[in-house]
Amino acid sequence: MADHTGRHRSYPPVSLRVLGTVVVFVAFAFWLGLNVGYSKSQQVASLAILSDQSAFPPEGVDFGPLWKAWHILENKFVSATTTAHITSDEMLWGAVSGLASSYNDPYTTFFPPAEATAFAEDINGSFGGVGMEVGMRGGFITVIAPLKASPAEKAGIKSEDRIMEIDGVSTDGLTVDEAVQKIRGDVGTSVKLVIAREGESSLITIEIIRAIINIPTIDAHKRDDGVFVISLYNFSARSASLFSDVLQDFIRSDSNKLVIDLRNNPGGYLESAVDIASWFLPAGKVVVSEDFGKNQTDQIHRSRGYGPLSKPISVVVVVNEGSASASEILAGALKEHGVATIIGKTTFGKGSVQELVDITSKTSLKVTVARWLTPHGNSISDGGLDPDITVDITKEDIEAGRDPQLDKAVEFLLQTDN
Repeated sequence: MADHTGRHRSYPPVSLRVLGTVVVFVAFAFWLGLNVGYSKSQQVASLAILSDQSAFPPEGVDFGPLWKAWHILENKFVSATTTAHITSDEMLWGAVSGLASSYNDPYTTFFPPAEATAFAEDINGSFGGVGMEVGMRGGFITVIAPLKASPAEKAGIKSEDRIMEIDGVSTDGLTVDEAVQKIRGDVGTSVKLVIAREGESSLITIEIIRAIINIPTIDAHKRDDGVFVISLYNFSARSASLFSDVLQDFIRSDSNKLVIDLRNNPGGYLESAVDIASWFLPAGKVVVSEDFGKNQTDQIHRSRGYGPLSKPISVVVVVNEGSASASEILAGALKEHGVATIIGKTTFGKGSVQELVDITSKTSLKVTVARWLTPHGNSISDGGLDPDITVDITKEDIEAGRDPQLDKAVEFLLQTDN
């Protein structure tokens, strides 16, 4: 696949570890918020384990009920129509799908042949989209964040909107991946979403025209009051280098007060988050840990120690409900190491890691294999990251062009000694 710079990136052919949400715009953006880096040797090792274990049935499990049900269905089931026919393969895929869904994890999903092909098309970039990231919250398909200036944002989609219908089809019972398949489509076509929004007494219908999405990455400027603001919109492959460039602009300026605005940043590459954290943390400090449970030893990602910066600074990170994944990793690391004060609202809480494994040549399984832990060992998925100072932003604030969260960040910094 190619990223949005046109450079081709290489990924392992069989297994790829991804974060547990889906972005519904174009190919690179699909991986944005999903791809968190990987160790090729670990992937080969994990696949070998799966291959070895798959040769033997689990101990103490009686598969008799499964085969009994299989034969009853084959011999007794009569379809309501004379044209319907289910093949043995389809029965098998249904059984594997049921096995995956038994874990009650919205991001652990089996892809039969058609869905696996569609998933591959997502990666290869053969579709348009609306420019938002969605995940599962409370059993509902929920918007994590619309991208800045995307069709979704322009149409009025907001973080934490619950998607109740897609083109007249209820999302009840749909997985995240199934919902994404319905939202994506050809550029120039429309998709109609029925939204439930907190504070609204009735459902909202929003029609969005699909497009190829131009993904913004970063903005930076020094305010008249001397506070330097870096707004980071995603953690793409280029985000770390772009952040480094604007950070040097900040260092060369006469400002020593920095706001890092991660609101509505759905995340992206883990390596970008670690690189950016490395400007603020000494070498060896924990940025985030990958907890694999009982399956294998935790993997710890540490600061590379690009700093220290050439002058003492004060830092505030601004977050909201749309800050997820790598945003939570960066904010959590800076907060827990005492480098930055966090202002805004509790983050989304997206901290699970998925691995894509081929089951057959035409089917695959996306399975949650790990969770992210902050330096103090807190699970990002367990309710998100709480700010040090909670500041809400209302519909009236937005309509009036006010930004109380950023205002509070600036006020806090102007009161500090640095």
